[in-house]
Amino acid sequence: MKKISIFGLIVITFIISFSNNCRSQDSGSSDDTVSKTGVINIVHTDYSKPEHWLFVPSTTDKEADVFYLYPTVYGKTDKNDSNICEINNADMLRNAKIPFRTQATAFESAGNIYAPYYRQVDAVYGLTLPLEKLSAILEDRPYTDVRDAFDYYVKNYNKGRPFVLAGHSQGANILIYLLADYMKANPQVYARMIAAYVIGYSVTEDYLSKNTHLKFAEGPDDTGVIVSYNTEAPVVSEPGNPVVIPGAIAINPITWTREETLATAEENSGSLEIGKDRSPLLDANGNFAVIKNYADARVDKKRGVIICSKVDADKLYLKNPIFGKGVYHGYDYPFYYFNIKENAANRIHQYFKNK
Repeated sequence: MKKISIFGLIVITFIISFSNNCRSQDSGSSDDTVSKTGVINIVHTDYSKPEHWLFVPSTTDKEADVFYLYPTVYGKTDKNDSNICEINNADMLRNAKIPFRTQATAFESAGNIYAPYYRQVDAVYGLTLPLEKLSAILEDRPYTDVRDAFDYYVKNYNKGRPFVLAGHSQGANILIYLLADYMKANPQVYARMIAAYVIGYSVTEDYLSKNTHLKFAEGPDDTGVIVSYNTEAPVVSEPGNPVVIPGAIAINPITWTREETLATAEENSGSLEIGKDRSPLLDANGNFAVIKNYADARVDKKRGVIICSKVDADKLYLKNPIFGKGVYHGYDYPFYYFNIKENAANRIHQYFKNK
């Protein structure tokens, strides 16, 4: 079996944060920063400026769009740094390009990709907060940016095309607010949503019951739905997985069903191989290299996650005090990259077929 070398962005951020700034959680500056993040007098990011977009297509030759939010790429390097970065933070601007190559590209053959920069919460700080406090902070500057960016996209770029939402980790978390808030307030926009790939964060039964305009995917072909999962090994060590919330639900990224039947690695369309520089490796034809028969998938309804049992958890574990061994958070996209690519294309096809 060929060894896979994959680095999810949240893992990269933890390497940066823990090596340089483990003490920052106790520095006292965190509370000072949080106290300044109220919703009053927020400075809005101007999304008419090209520098505030990670990617805008030069041509729109696809019938559908993709609005993509990268995961956590900002990590404090000094205890006095803000817990929420500025929109022009150099580390964020540079690091955001990494997951774009390993995540957003799964959608590029099916849609025109639009990806805004947005102000982010520091990875270590955010994942050590109680859920309610983290939610309050994310709904401040990070969600304000995303809402403004999406609204600008709808009014200036979209031209009435149907669209896919996609994100991972913090990006997926913020999609939760966009779906609950913006889509409810703008049903004519929501009617054009093909699917929302809320990967690497939890969509719960409670969230869906409070947002009855939303629905979770039941199969590979339905549209106007949310697709979500978090990937874990059969056994996860302490401290567990902070992005999995009680009541989470998941869909199998190989079969795209919610049944607990195992989808074998042989059924997997292929995993993405990543090189030492964290770029996707290419085959002889210049295409992304495909690793076959690597990752299986099974829905665990009790835990609300996807269980991947074939991968060696010891080889992939990068020790940190936030994620336990067996949490494959950084691998949610790479394990099932080519399945996501096929499914996005299929849901877009089904949308136009049904319309």
